[in-house]
Order: sequence, then structure tokens, then C-alpha cells
Amino acid sequence: MTTQEKKPGNLRCSDEHSIHLSNPNITEMKNILYHFNCGTKTHDLQAMFGDVKFVCVEGSPAQIKAFISYLGEELRLAPPGMDRANICEGTDFYAMYKIGPVLSVSHGMGVSSIGIMLHELIKLLYKAKCSNVVVIHIGVCGGIGLESGSEVLTRKARDSCFKPKFEQIVLGKCIVQSTELSDDLNQEIMACAKKMNEFNTITGNTMCPLDFYEGQVRLDGAFRSYTDEDKQEFLQAAYDAGIRNIEVESSIFAPMCGASGIKAAVVSATLLNPLREDQVSSSREVLVEYQKKPQKLVGYFIKRSLGGKA
Repeated sequence: MTTQEKKPGNLRCSDEHSIHLSNPNITEMKNILYHFNCGTKTHDLQAMFGDVKFVCVEGSPAQIKAFISYLGEELRLAPPGMDRANICEGTDFYAMYKIGPVLSVSHGMGVSSIGIMLHELIKLLYKAKCSNVVVIHIGVCGGIGLESGSEVLTRKARDSCFKPKFEQIVLGKCIVQSTELSDDLNQEIMACAKKMNEFNTITGNTMCPLDFYEGQVRLDGAFRSYTDEDKQEFLQAAYDAGIRNIEVESSIFAPMCGASGIKAAVVSATLLNPLREDQVSSSREVLVEYQKKPQKLVGYFIKRSLGGKA
């Protein structure tokens, strides 16, 4: 099997800050957003989404709805408690909400699920002629050597061998893609974290296995081929390699955004330290507060970016 590096796309909108694609078929296709239940044949995408400057993606439909409601109040674009319509209503795949220049989309769990969503999100932004878009992945994770409730800004996503790359098989060939995220954007978000002074926020590399259980060397799956000692040794090696958290989407999120010319970041809150435990032991109330931390930080960043006082 041969290996090759994936090149960035070359189809653009009107300027250098617009979305890049490498599929010429998209220009003429109409029903291109099947899993979002919309497309240019049935929707005016430019009218609906042309003003989007920030996209926040998260696994849970309930979480993105809560985030967009929180953001509406923070940006004073909606009254407290206002219910918003799911733009993807009519499909069970994903959910999507919009308020002002902010779009929030769910992606499910794992590389495959978020990969499908990103293909359609990038096509949507391209067809809507969006420019200068920032996409931020918000979520929870296991923090290696970090206390629960800490926040991690991902520098690079790394595979299960600690390599900063994502491998995809296309036409029987192994395509290798870079997993770097925007250092400039990380610095802007970190500056916001310091200004807020509410959370322990660090930057670090993120390991992104293709499997939730054995890929994360968990001890609570249906199967395992390693001992507790093997797990501890592996996670310590990950820590020594600069990895500070584990989650299951960033390895495809980083290269897809990068190839599209989109500035992107991953902001994750740690629910546990897998060096100590696999099962989340905090109360539900505490976990809800942990989940809100990335939303608050990203909301603060968006508000400041739009010129609002935060």
C-alpha cells in the first residue's frame, strides 16, 4: 500500500479568506447536504448562512442547543429562555442552530460521525460564500495528568502512536494529513481564559484514537488485551510525549479544517484523569458545570471578537 500526503483544496469563493474545496462537482450539485436535510435546491444558503463568522461544533444536540441559548443571552441577540428551531429538523443525523453570526452544529461521536458532518458543513459554508470563518470544537475529554475540570486547547492532534498525523485509506492508498491547529487562534482563546481567570486552562497535544474503549486503553470495555500495568505505562509515555488529553474527534477535525482554509481550535474540559480512573466519579451537577466551561470560554471569545464587553 502506498502512502501520499493530502494537498489542500483549490476551489475558493471570492477572496483568499474564503472556503477552499478540491471537488469541482460541488459547483453544480444541488442536493449536497443530505445529512443536514437541506441544499441549494430547497434553500437559499447564502441568505441563511452568508453572515456566519463562528461555527461551534459539539457532540450532543442538547449541548449545542444549550450553548446557542446561552450565547443568545450573552450577545443580547435573544431574550432568556427563547426556544430556537433546529435547522436540521427532519433528519436524525445532526442538529443545527443559528443566532446572529454564530452557527452551532452537533456531530455525534467519533471520527466517522464528525467527518461526515464536516464534509457537509464545509460545503454549506462554501455555497453560502462565507469568509473569515472560525470553527471551534467544544467538548469533554480525559485529561492525562490533569485535575478534573481543567481545560485543554489542542496544539496538534496525535494518533495512538503519538504521531501528529491522520491516516485515511482512499482508493487503496494511505493518505497522510497534518493535524496542526491554529496557533494564533489558540493564543487568542488563551488570552480570554487568562482574562476570565475562572478555569485552569492549558495548551497541549491531544491523542485521538479511533476507538473509545481499547483505543483509550480503558479497563471498562467488553474486551481488553492489556493489563492495568500496561495501561499505566502507555499513558505515562503519552504524557512524556506532551499529550495532555484524549478524545475521539480532533484527528480528522484538524486536517479537514486546515485543508479548507478554516482557522480552527479544539477546546475540551477534562472529566477525569485516566491515569487514576476510567469511570467518571463526579456528581451529575459537577459534570454539568465541567461541560459548561468550554462553552463559557468560547462564548467569551466570540463576544470579545464581536466587540462586546466581556
